[in-house]
Amino acid sequence: MKVCIIGVGYVGLVTGVCLAEIGHNVICVDNVEAKIEKLKKAVSPIYEPGLEGFIEKNLKAQRLKFTTDIKYGVQNSEIIFISVGTPSLSNGQADLSYVEAVAAEVGKYINGEKIIVNKSTVPIGSGDWVSMIVSESIQKNNPDKNVKFSVVSNPEFLREGSAIGDTFFPDRIVIGSSSKSAIDKMLELYSPLIEQSFDWHSIDIPRLLPKGQKVPVVVSDLTSAEMIKYAANSFLATKISYINEIANICEKVGADILKVAEGMGLDSRIGPKFLSAGIGWGGSCFPKDVSALAYIANEYGMTPQILNSIINVNREQRLKIVKKVQDELKIVKGKTISVLGIAFKPNTDDTREAPSISIMNSLINLGARIKAYDPVVKEKPQTLSEKVILSQDVYDSIKGADLLILTTEWDEFKNLDFSKIKSIMNNNIIIDGRNLFDREKLLKLGFKYIGIGR
Repeated sequence: MKVCIIGVGYVGLVTGVCLAEIGHNVICVDNVEAKIEKLKKAVSPIYEPGLEGFIEKNLKAQRLKFTTDIKYGVQNSEIIFISVGTPSLSNGQADLSYVEAVAAEVGKYINGEKIIVNKSTVPIGSGDWVSMIVSESIQKNNPDKNVKFSVVSNPEFLREGSAIGDTFFPDRIVIGSSSKSAIDKMLELYSPLIEQSFDWHSIDIPRLLPKGQKVPVVVSDLTSAEMIKYAANSFLATKISYINEIANICEKVGADILKVAEGMGLDSRIGPKFLSAGIGWGGSCFPKDVSALAYIANEYGMTPQILNSIINVNREQRLKIVKKVQDELKIVKGKTISVLGIAFKPNTDDTREAPSISIMNSLINLGARIKAYDPVVKEKPQTLSEKVILSQDVYDSIKGADLLILTTEWDEFKNLDFSKIKSIMNNNIIIDGRNLFDREKLLKLGFKYIGIGR
């Protein structure tokens, strides 16, 4: 099938590349020319394990194209995905200006029957709103044309760092529309994934589905599909905020959160995922989606008490790390602190809403000297204080530190030489913000170890 992806950010790029890999002809459109030129050379603008290999493979197979020409993409496709960003405004509302601009462009250039897919995470009711914008644009630019189109909500559930595996072997596929023909077309598009009939043996990614199992498909109306995305992400954020609150109680009563989470996770009604206590959640999805759902509830006269609590607990969890630093160092001003990890999670270079940045900025404001290291993030994010020193070597970032904070659980940090670290630090204090390190080993080496909920 002929597919156009408008917006080559994280979701759009991964979706387009994976659709090409399972046999579709995909045109990826973005208005950032420098990004498109890099992609034409199989250079990815984002860090995602394995992605560049798939880009190169499908460019050579001529199933994948990159362009800044939205007219070309719209007019040479059957299915058009809108995959642009919907960042949060200061009040928590989703900014739909990019979606609106793309919908108007689609209406301007539409030249036949199309299916328009909302892949961006959009508020409830956005499907009808996009339909209205496309219709108005058609009337404005092509008043004599009787063009038919359908709008579909097809939310994504990708985890950064494992997005390719999540696309090829998804937990479920959600398709929302009032048009049966559009739903049928989407089922045809995703058939290789649903049936697992594509050549997944040749893909160097662990298969996440039991052998012979098809991918579940949820077919719904537009509104329900839009709500599924927000409800799912908000629930996952709830689990993280909840276990962090339990961890804080564990610290007070002397319990070990690792054992508590293990005992909870073995309950089939709860499960072990998202029960890792730490410094809180970040990234491009959870902060935005929880805030947007809370805003929608407020719009309808509701008080979203649980959603508000999720946000507050997460915000306070970052401050607790700063408090731990103050408790250990007493006077933070003039002290050198090493921070390991800048990305909000491992296997990505995404620093949006990263807890590490909030922590570092707070410590800088208290007068600390911060040396930070990340295996992938090599340029300083705009939201990070210019006073933070970015090291290109992990041990250089630790040398001379009065305290070390682990903020991102990269695999690289599991194999650090702690005997060497002890010899190059001023004070042997470690705050393990992800409970990654072996506490007993560090204690034997003479470190003061502070975990989360332990």
